[in-house]
Formats: sequence, C-alpha cells, structure tokens
Amino acid sequence: MRVDRIGHNVLVTGKSAGSRRAAKQSRVNLSAALGYAIGITLLIVAWGYLVYVAIDFGSSARSGQSAGWWLLGLASLGAVACLFIGLLLITRLLRLLEQRPKTDDGHPAPPRIPGGRRAAR
Repeated sequence: MRVDRIGHNVLVTGKSAGSRRAAKQSRVNLSAALGYAIGITLLIVAWGYLVYVAIDFGSSARSGQSAGWWLLGLASLGAVACLFIGLLLITRLLRLLEQRPKTDDGHPAPPRIPGGRRAAR
C-alpha cells in the first residue's frame, strides 16, 4: 500500500494499475440551483425597489419632513442588506455549479494534471 497526495491508501499492482471505470460525474442539484436563482431574483428586485423608495424618501426629507431622513436610512440599510445577501447567494450558486466529480468513496476527485502520466512522474 502506498499513500497518494491526498492521504488515502492506494493499492497499486502492476505498471498501469488503476480503476477501469471513470469517476462518476456528479450531477447538479437542480432544485437547489433553482431555489438559489429564485432567491437571487427576488433579492435583486427588492434591492431595486428599496433604492427607488430611498430616493423618494430623500426628496421628501429635503423638502422639510424630518421623518423622511429616518425612512431614508432604513430603506438604505435594507437595500444594502438585500444586495449583500444576493451576492452571497450568487457565490453559493456558482460554487454549486462548479462541483468536481466524486470518487467511489465520496471524496472529490483529485485535480487532473495537464500533460498526462508522463508529466505526473
């Protein structure tokens, strides 16, 4: 037995020993991807609406209504929160779509070395 780069025990016999089957391709969880896409869309729409409302409250605050300043601040904080959470969901969606195939034991497959077997030596 020898240990590969990741730390798993590997049984090697023969010159070109290895699995005769390719690693199974992992499939993207479509329901999770759809949920992320819907959440991103709703947050971006809410962000746009809150920016529009903040502009309206800002114009009413400049005209003399003191409550407009508080509403402007709340709408701005809500818009910042929506944009931040939307960006977090975008990164989670991209991470979900970039998943590597997994080996039979459930661990991610090691990255492919460019150049084939000769370059790996």
